[in-house]
Amino acid sequence: MTSVALLRQITDYANRADPYPLYAELRKTPVVQDETGVYLVSTYWEIRHLLHDPRVSSDVRNLSPEAAGAVGQAEDPNLPPSFLRLDPPEHDRLRRLAMRPFGPPHTPRRVYEMRGELGEIVSGLIDGFRDRGQIDLVDDFSYPFPVTVICRLLGVPREDESRFHGWADTIAGGLDPGHGTEEEREAKQQEVRQARADLAVYLAGLIDERRRSPRDDMLSALATGHGPDGQMSPVDMVITSTLLLIAGHETTVNLITNGMLTLLRNPDVLQRLREDPDLVVPMVEELLRFEPPVQFIPHRTPLSDIEVAGTIIPKGAPLFLMLASGSRDPQRFLDADRFIPDRTDNQHLGFGSGLHNCFGAPLARLEAQIALTELTRRLDNLRLVEDPPPYRQNAVLRGPRHLAVAFDGLKQ
Repeated sequence: MTSVALLRQITDYANRADPYPLYAELRKTPVVQDETGVYLVSTYWEIRHLLHDPRVSSDVRNLSPEAAGAVGQAEDPNLPPSFLRLDPPEHDRLRRLAMRPFGPPHTPRRVYEMRGELGEIVSGLIDGFRDRGQIDLVDDFSYPFPVTVICRLLGVPREDESRFHGWADTIAGGLDPGHGTEEEREAKQQEVRQARADLAVYLAGLIDERRRSPRDDMLSALATGHGPDGQMSPVDMVITSTLLLIAGHETTVNLITNGMLTLLRNPDVLQRLREDPDLVVPMVEELLRFEPPVQFIPHRTPLSDIEVAGTIIPKGAPLFLMLASGSRDPQRFLDADRFIPDRTDNQHLGFGSGLHNCFGAPLARLEAQIALTELTRRLDNLRLVEDPPPYRQNAVLRGPRHLAVAFDGLKQ
């Protein structure tokens, strides 16, 4: 690997099925500046430190004008960023408001109490495979399961899924730092902004309905809730709902699909899971390390010049944190390129770390645990049809676009 064009190689679709050799090369120099000006940080301890460093901003408005122009921005300048793209104290206030109806300390059992409902959704989807010997795991299971869950949790009508599916895909694609001409990048950014605007109008209508007629869902809680931090503005409600809707299923689709692909490539582990369902808890943590749904975090930037592993990263420079590389760092994990389902001391970077640690991590974990346990238990003689499968274009949210699997029948 040369010292330039690193990001081009990582985002090249030809390397989507197995980017890990590129990450291994990248780790030889923990901090490298790409030809585009982006600084790539690839080693575990350096990434973890930066995720906790208050001098590193998540707000793209802190990028230098040159950096913002080089990497491109899909954010709509007419809309405020989500709390994912903000720094304290505003990040903390909005995250606390979003967390009130979702988890501790105000609703500590919200996710746990969904276990039965999640199991029913999974069972219903698998029951639908009864007369089939082959399915596309993505289209038939990994996508409809978390979409159904997040729709119920938020209070979005499941019948509207076809409307927001296209918007969600386009917005998620805006995370991908793909390369092209300036005109092509601008066209993509405009497409993302339009999708954001369309989804915002749709969610604003639902929030207005919930304000007038509240239900037992998160949109109603956001629309009517009050607390020590006050209440979200109508615009922040829409932005936060957009974030939760997209993040609530895009990453979980990849976690389940990457997980099943890894199990089918390791039939001894699949058999262990059938015999010992409790193995699923550490196994999902290992999947988050070994094949994480989010490969890297783009568009962080230092608020002042900082030194990382002997390299000075200047204020306002674009900074990419290569989470998947860090989680395969042999300086942190023994046999880092080996899938060990009951690995101990597994402080992976699959959900990030620090104040931006994944908001929906408890729900994603539970969804993956139930899905993988039931799929392996109920689908008899489960096997891959094609390996490697076709992957999504997106290099950030990496996972198979389709995963054809065959089986001999269903167990009860």
